[in-house]
Amino acid sequence: MARTYTGGCLCGHIRFAAEGPPLRPHTCSCTMCQHHSGALTLHWVEFPADKVTWSTRPSTWRSSDYLSRSFCPKCGSTVGAIDDKPVVALVLGSFDSANRKELAPAYHSYVGKRPKWMPR
Repeated sequence: MARTYTGGCLCGHIRFAAEGPPLRPHTCSCTMCQHHSGALTLHWVEFPADKVTWSTRPSTWRSSDYLSRSFCPKCGSTVGAIDDKPVVALVLGSFDSANRKELAPAYHSYVGKRPKWMPR
């Protein structure tokens, strides 16, 4: 049986459940992720869209020609990105239990955008 991962936004208006295994856990330091989150590096975990259920569907903003960033309309918390492909990328900080080994990032996208003073 596949593991279920739960999480949500800061105020609790949005809750999700994602059925594993997680796909492509990674970190990203691109400018879009930095602006979306307010953080220098964002941790992502992807799941097939049909394996993610929402208590309330998040609001979205179209950030590129292939995906929309998602967030809570009440508290503004970043919750992820919804790709045009059948993939939902969730930010690791929104998980109830982010300390699971299988959620550890396997690679880093746009590493060159990290500040030079930031430790690797």
